[in-house]
Amino acid sequence: MIGVIALGFVLGMDNFRTSIVLGLLKPTWRESLKTSLYFGVWDGVAPLVGMLVGVFMSTKISDTAEMIGAAVLAGYGLYLVIKSIRSPERVDPDMKVARRWLPVPLSLDNVAGGAALGLVGGTVWIAPLLFGVTTAILSFAGHAIGKTAVNLVPFSVRPDLLTGIGVLLMSGLMFTGVGDF
Repeated sequence: MIGVIALGFVLGMDNFRTSIVLGLLKPTWRESLKTSLYFGVWDGVAPLVGMLVGVFMSTKISDTAEMIGAAVLAGYGLYLVIKSIRSPERVDPDMKVARRWLPVPLSLDNVAGGAALGLVGGTVWIAPLLFGVTTAILSFAGHAIGKTAVNLVPFSVRPDLLTGIGVLLMSGLMFTGVGDF
């Protein structure tokens, strides 16, 4: 059981990193909770799919999952940067775009993790539930860290522009493999 929790923690780290950057948008407590639950649900569903579909799907997905996640993050980062430069209004203030486009690509690596658990006889319902809960908690913590960090910035900068730049940097690290652990 401790091994499954540890695996859930490791697989939830991409959502944690993303949530730190999303926290720079200064979401409300309700927005943070809602986004964290979206991330948690998708991170719980993905290993269930992996366990049910099996090894075939995991070998196809594991090679490209990180690149898909990085590409979607880069797209979201560009969206934030371009919109914040072009418009004086705050971009994605309720994080609807983030909730709509980020959870699925960030959860693709969990399909491969679920397939591996299925091969070693992992329980079909416990692992996805633990992965989902772990990711939701990590995402909520990430939002809190990001909100705190943006308040410590000594100069005035638009949170959406800062978030866009942070997401672009994070996607660049994912493309180069620097952010893997």
